[in-house]
Amino acid sequence: MTIFIKRIYAPAAVNDGWRVLVDRLWPRGVRREETALDHWLKEIAPSAELRRWFGHELDKWPEFSARYRAELTALRQRQPQVLAELRRHMASGNITLLFAARDCEHNQAVVLKAWLEDELAGSAPS
Repeated sequence: MTIFIKRIYAPAAVNDGWRVLVDRLWPRGVRREETALDHWLKEIAPSAELRRWFGHELDKWPEFSARYRAELTALRQRQPQVLAELRRHMASGNITLLFAARDCEHNQAVVLKAWLEDELAGSAPS
């Protein structure tokens, strides 16, 4: 199982596996019927407040990452079914976290991927 991240504007690849959009808002210029999307999981996206605060300002990236990780941890407690769905698909193969941001290195999918990998490492038997 591999977790990929990719802009939603990029074409789908055979090894993408389950493709899930992790943005709270639907991406501009993307028609739903023309995207190879399996699911839209907006509940896992950063809160509207956090997203607006960050505004893709790179000097805020470390704080954004920490705050979003805290939101994900809280989500795990409040709505475990959201993460259970991701885990179910991860157990059966690759998943691709899709995002719309132009910056491919500083966006919520990057943080989510790292958080999921940390979660999996923490839940693995020793």
